[in-house]
Amino acid sequence: MTELPQTPVPYSAAPGPDLSGLRVALFSGNYNYVRDGANQALNRLVGYLLRQGAAVRVYSPIVAKPAFAATGDMVNVPALAVPGRSEYRVPMALGRRARRDLKAFAPNVIHVSSPDVAGHRAVTWARGRGLPVLSSVHTRFDTYPRYYNMAWIEPVLTALLRRFYRRCDALVAPSESMAQVLRDQRMNYDISLWSRGVDRTIFNPGRRDHEWRRSFGIADDEVAIGFLGRLVMEKGLDVFADSIDELKRRGLAYKVLVVGEGPARAWFEARLPDAVFVGFQGGADLGRAVASMDVLFNPSITETFGNVTLEAMACAVPVVAAEATGSESLVANGVNGHLVRPGAVHAFAEALRSYLADPALRASHGAAGEARSLDFSWDAINQAVAETYLRLIRQKRTAR
Repeated sequence: MTELPQTPVPYSAAPGPDLSGLRVALFSGNYNYVRDGANQALNRLVGYLLRQGAAVRVYSPIVAKPAFAATGDMVNVPALAVPGRSEYRVPMALGRRARRDLKAFAPNVIHVSSPDVAGHRAVTWARGRGLPVLSSVHTRFDTYPRYYNMAWIEPVLTALLRRFYRRCDALVAPSESMAQVLRDQRMNYDISLWSRGVDRTIFNPGRRDHEWRRSFGIADDEVAIGFLGRLVMEKGLDVFADSIDELKRRGLAYKVLVVGEGPARAWFEARLPDAVFVGFQGGADLGRAVASMDVLFNPSITETFGNVTLEAMACAVPVVAAEATGSESLVANGVNGHLVRPGAVHAFAEALRSYLADPALRASHGAAGEARSLDFSWDAINQAVAETYLRLIRQKRTAR
């Protein structure tokens, strides 16, 4: 077994219910070798479970240089790098070592977070032993092909996902809008919410830093349109760039502030030669970068929740987002931001123009977004997942 030591959890350790009877085996295709919202949510969940007395083992590919330290003990599973996207790995099996460890660990619930080969094997292992399986849905995998000119394969992916998710006892989704999509696609009949929280010590309006903005050539009176996330095409980089082009054609004044790294950075820089690219930001630096925006533009439709949207809201930054899963559950159109039909470049540009022209509107929508963000407490959110584990365990026992 390959283990990484448990690391301190960087948020409040408030007392909570005793979960010492839980033994959770968590299967993840990407627990900490790439930093994104889904991985950080999984690490926060594990940290919460451990604090409440549960035993947790994480089965995931382990790399020499992960993006961040893992929370909890990890066991390596065999994986292959994705062609053309080597930063991602696909688990190909459980492997003998992982199977031996799984048997010795003796979990009473299985949690799978990605529909890969190892996830399928974990579901089969659990079903053979009468153990409940919970699957968490973190991204809309079936929408990815449209960004690589392969939209024709989406129905096939949807069918494969349905087969995987219906072998699980229940699903948790990060937003009600995503849960409804899963119901409409008949993925499962037991779907509940595992939302996302926001760390208010990092994301708050007080993090705004005019000196930091000035260091990148953004004047105090200039409106900074921000992008936040991994620089990959499925985040809607093309729609973002086309919408900015439309603003330029209208002769409007603005600055573009891009926060993040990824394989499409060179493409994005070439499309937006006047934009400010600040690269990856983490912790307090990330809070400063987000709070220093004047509006967040998030055209992506692949997120099931939209952590970046919530982080911007916590910083009192209004949001222009695609009318899609995740954002629909966070952004109240015309209250704390604008929702626009996916891909509607002219409508996105018009929504952005309204914020460029009206500082009072930016302030009003930003304040409403901050108020909405106060509803998202990490401990309460993660306890909902623990309660789902316990419910599934009770149901299995009753069935037996």
